[in-house]
Amino acid sequence: MAASVRSANVSGAADGAQETAPAGGPVTLGAVIDVLDRAYPPSLAQSWDSVGLVCGDPDEPVESVLVCVDATAAVVDEAVRSGAQLIIAHHPLLLRGVDTVGAHTPKGALVHRLIRSGCALFTTHTNADSADPGVSDALADALGLTVTGPLDPLPSPALDKWAVMVPAADAHRVRAAMFGSGAGRIGDYDSCSWSVEGDGQFRPLAGADPAIGSVGALEHVRELRVEMVAERAVRAAVLAALHTSHPYEEPAYDLIELAPRPTARGLGRIGELAREQSLEQFTEHVAQALPATSWGVRAAGDPARRVRRVAVCGGAGDSLLAAAAASGVDAYVTADLRHHPADEHLRAGGPALVDVAHWASEFPWCAQVGGVLEGAFGDRLAVTVADVRTDPWTVSAGASHGD
Repeated sequence: MAASVRSANVSGAADGAQETAPAGGPVTLGAVIDVLDRAYPPSLAQSWDSVGLVCGDPDEPVESVLVCVDATAAVVDEAVRSGAQLIIAHHPLLLRGVDTVGAHTPKGALVHRLIRSGCALFTTHTNADSADPGVSDALADALGLTVTGPLDPLPSPALDKWAVMVPAADAHRVRAAMFGSGAGRIGDYDSCSWSVEGDGQFRPLAGADPAIGSVGALEHVRELRVEMVAERAVRAAVLAALHTSHPYEEPAYDLIELAPRPTARGLGRIGELAREQSLEQFTEHVAQALPATSWGVRAAGDPARRVRRVAVCGGAGDSLLAAAAASGVDAYVTADLRHHPADEHLRAGGPALVDVAHWASEFPWCAQVGGVLEGAFGDRLAVTVADVRTDPWTVSAGASHGD
């Protein structure tokens, strides 16, 4: 079973992805990957993660896509039956190091079947967790939350501020060289700089080879102070461009390391409900909003506690318990909570906890991916969400609300 995707709350991601989509003709796997990488940048993935293309040819055309949380045998069966040329999964199939994908192994057998069936496999995992919007935005949207920001925001890329003193007649050449090396980029803008005119003074000493003036003579030159920012990662390239393009033997410049700023990217989200509820009511609301699982939905805390401000984290989120407590929310919704961390969190006065199935917390993201692709390719690409419940827990018994 699979559900067609026609719309999703993907503010920002779909718009950005659309810029990289080809204007017409058949959609290739490579074009789909470009859109996904723009929506969920691989650079956001954790160092231990494995994201990207598992199998498939980027030059091959893609007409039908199946989106899922886990690429299980049942999902691959669905993809083969439906004729999908691509599976987009959240969880990596080959997360741990392997030395064989032989068909005699469970995961190797899936890879072989995908290749024989002409179906590619692409995963976007922790990069989708931290993207804006990402997995936790989809969870927050499913719960009806108005998101106000990330629970654990990522800092902006480390930035330098450059201030270069250059003769006015040469400023354009120096600017262009620094822009070409990666400086002057702010968000969706490039060639960004600011300048002010001033009086430059210097005296060339013995051994100097001045571009302006002569050795021993005090010089005054009409100069511009040209300022721009650049990511610290391109510092060496910017400095080389400055020296190459600047007319002076010894250019004068300031290099200032800027403090990092929080961004809208990061793990988890904080949001608000349209109206206050008791914890008991909110827990029922969560159960109704997410797909049913044998795990169910359970809460820790006073059932009568009032809940309005909520933190969420798709997937296993007990690493963010301290962040949830520090954020001042009334409740924290996540998956895979363990007894001792949850108990200690509550003893310390932290917010109520709502624990859901890992798969259920990430399933809303599948529709988000569908919205990203629909925004980029329209009806040129058929996108469906696998309706296979890949949660590993299949039986439950003896549920009790306690005393």
